Amino acid sequence: MSQFMHELVAPTPVGPRRNPPGPVVIWNLIRRCNLTCKHCYSISADKDFAGELSTAEVFEVMTDLRGFKVPVLILSGGEPLLRPDIFTIAEKAKAMGFYTALSSNGTLIDEAMADRIKGIGFDYVGISIDGIGATHDHFRARQGAFAESMGGIRRCVARGIKVGLRFTMTMDNAAELPQVVDLMESEGVTKFYFSHLNYAGRGNKNRLDDATIQITRDAMDFLFDTAWKHAGAGREREFVTGNNDADGPYFLSWVKRHFPDRAGHIAAKLVQWGGNASGVNVANIDNLGEVHPDTMWWNHNLGNVRNRPFSAIWQDVSDPLMAGLKRHPRPVEGRCAACAHLAACNGNTRVRAQRVTGNVWAEDPGCYLTDEEIGLA
Repeated sequence: MSQFMHELVAPTPVGPRRNPPGPVVIWNLIRRCNLTCKHCYSISADKDFAGELSTAEVFEVMTDLRGFKVPVLILSGGEPLLRPDIFTIAEKAKAMGFYTALSSNGTLIDEAMADRIKGIGFDYVGISIDGIGATHDHFRARQGAFAESMGGIRRCVARGIKVGLRFTMTMDNAAELPQVVDLMESEGVTKFYFSHLNYAGRGNKNRLDDATIQITRDAMDFLFDTAWKHAGAGREREFVTGNNDADGPYFLSWVKRHFPDRAGHIAAKLVQWGGNASGVNVANIDNLGEVHPDTMWWNHNLGNVRNRPFSAIWQDVSDPLMAGLKRHPRPVEGRCAACAHLAACNGNTRVRAQRVTGNVWAEDPGCYLTDEEIGLA
């Protein structure tokens, strides 16, 4: 979102559709976690899971990823800080030239851990905050988790580490979105990542908690307005949204209301951005080495890096799901097929459609745009 706010201030030429050299890889190195979160896509728990990749196997895969021109590794879990070799892996990733990020719940980041994170030179640390106080603790199924996570954030910020707050919205915490965003200023954080609920893992089990259409639209308006205020004040802040690519077209409708003269430029930029990137520019490797189109597709395995290089698995379109995800436009159906914004959204995540209807190409039940907004009325 911050990129598109920048386009409102200082438009840049519209180039071809984005095509990074290799996909961003989100790597769930461990499934163990000290929390039991309501929306966890990996259904992690505080126990050991057999068969996880060894350090040597991780290094072998990293060599293949670098050769395949993967630019970014996001080291995740579970809670990645519970993996004994996490800093060895991160140090190797940095030495190999990857942009290296850490995705953590923050509860384990004491002073010593913060020093180690700083020493590695992580490019970014994302820490989840899903409400204030008891609300966050309820989400994370642990009393005191909010205080522990905030402590981790403060220790990272104090050391000059780039930190982002990550927030997954449901009906249970939507009212506290403004308060969590306020933490950016009060805690010196410069990035906010807003995630819609996706129907994977416990997120699928608890999908009836998903935010209503109107609450979602209100939340997006709030984020757009807030991001613009920061931009107008000259503050370097990043606002990013994920797991619902209807956000792009909805942002375009916000632009049309507030800056109609820039709407054409933003529309072209959204098409250049390309919408959902699952199976194309975003990839996932789980703790056992299974490759998935993204983190929400743990129910669909493409192959295992122990048996076949990631680079070979990722380019193989014999799998019908991967073939469809890589098609442009994708073979979506219903409202998605008829949508005027298909080139900007790319049919959204596909996970919700598969979970709700059993048809991966059905219209996305999580789309919050009206028929009028997508050109059907």
